[in-house]
Amino acid sequence: MPPVIELFLKAFIPLFVAIDPIGLAAVFIALGQGAPQEQRRRIAKQATWTGGGVALLFLFLGQSIFTAVGITTSDFQIAGGLILFILAARDLVHSAAEEPAKIAEDFGVVPLGMPLIAGPASITTLILLAQTLGLAVTLAALAVNLVLVILAFAYSERLARLISSTGLRAISKIISMLLAAIAISMIRKGWTG
Repeated sequence: MPPVIELFLKAFIPLFVAIDPIGLAAVFIALGQGAPQEQRRRIAKQATWTGGGVALLFLFLGQSIFTAVGITTSDFQIAGGLILFILAARDLVHSAAEEPAKIAEDFGVVPLGMPLIAGPASITTLILLAQTLGLAVTLAALAVNLVLVILAFAYSERLARLISSTGLRAISKIISMLLAAIAISMIRKGWTG
């Protein structure tokens, strides 16, 4: 394998795992159910631009921001975990008999853009990859992962059509449980880190 491809894969794979475009598509379907198609497109764009912008900000200035504000990566993980846990808990206690909550206009910003696309795991990974593999290869890996996020959002509607409304409610609750577990894991790692 050519060294440049090997170097790219060393940056791409950890970011792919941290960002998880496939998991994001499931979250997008579950939390965005009932939204009109145009609003879903707007949310997908908003999420990708927010996640990409935040990721780029931290790629270039992350360590400086943490130092200036006096926080650590662990503090950042705890904060992101708390946000995710609150969102997951709210969805878990929402009854299927109740009318679905109106989707927020900034749903693409929080939770999709931040902390799901650009969250503690991906930001920490970006900072570490830039330090170890270089800025150019890390930037290329981020760009490819963001394209995969866009594709995952674009094709999530096809998946939603294959699943009934009952199936979507079930997926929504499962995703919320997984988000709550991810949130607790982020808090635990931040606490012990």
